[in-house]
Amino acid sequence: MSRQAILLGLLLAAFALAPLAAGPYLLSVLVVVMYFAYVGQTWNIMMGFAGQLSLGHTLYVGLGAYTAAALFVHLGVPAALGLFAAVGAAVLTGGIVGALGFRFGVKGVYFALLTIAFAEFTRILFEHIPGLGGPGGLFLPVGDRNGIDLIHLRGHPLMFYYLILAMTVGIFLLCRWLLRSRLGYTWLAVREDQEAAAALGINVFRAKLYAVMLSAGLTALGGVFFAFYYNNLFPNQAFGMNRSIEIILAPIVGGLGTLFGPILGALILTPLGEGITLATEAMGFKAAGIKQLCYGLSLLAIVKFLPDGVWPWARARLGLEPDLDGEGDN
Repeated sequence: MSRQAILLGLLLAAFALAPLAAGPYLLSVLVVVMYFAYVGQTWNIMMGFAGQLSLGHTLYVGLGAYTAAALFVHLGVPAALGLFAAVGAAVLTGGIVGALGFRFGVKGVYFALLTIAFAEFTRILFEHIPGLGGPGGLFLPVGDRNGIDLIHLRGHPLMFYYLILAMTVGIFLLCRWLLRSRLGYTWLAVREDQEAAAALGINVFRAKLYAVMLSAGLTALGGVFFAFYYNNLFPNQAFGMNRSIEIILAPIVGGLGTLFGPILGALILTPLGEGITLATEAMGFKAAGIKQLCYGLSLLAIVKFLPDGVWPWARARLGLEPDLDGEGDN
């Protein structure tokens, strides 16, 4: 086994054993870390692997969350079944966004603006649907917080922690396999030079559309987790622009296009945000936007001094081989 594989194994063991020494608050922080590591990795598929910038990725989080939650609240459909409808809705929407953008040659920053427009349109739409609570929100019945019910996703916070940990490990392994697959190499070719890829016979439109749809469906799973963990949904929260920025920060800070980057980025940013919140409360004041300001300063520092992200820099300093990152960061 390589040193990098051993390091990741030790890190996984640390995460698996962390709840033994964590109180309720620390456990909730760990859940948030894993959540942003997961959704950051799903966004990484689209941007880091295929090179398609999405700034409205919260669209798929919100669709997944609202679809599964509405089926559960109104029809009693368990989360284990509702997630299929949630993923289907997100994949269909991602296909529409991708097809409209790529068919008409929309790319780069203009495609990013298109994703924002879809997210904002959906937010406004959901604010005017009474059956989903409108701006007042959709609330899920809490149920038994001490049991373990993976079918309905009702249970102890510890159950949610190990679930999101398993999801994060799963998306890590899936992305590792994808990078070594024919589709993964196709994405990398499209990311580096679309014209050259097309000249080699690659169907660029189909490759990019696959990336968007796969990323959308996997992100929707994160939305289902979000809905059943927090038990409440608001359009401004589920589809808000600030949520999209939080999704993309972890892979950018950790290392865009790498497998471990989103995990490391979430490990850096989430404790940073929680520490800022605790520090401001301890000093007796609440400055609106202070967390976002610190996130912005952190991002500027990373872009200035570590443009490839923290993980490629740390990996080089530790003398680790990029054997677990495929070709994603080359």
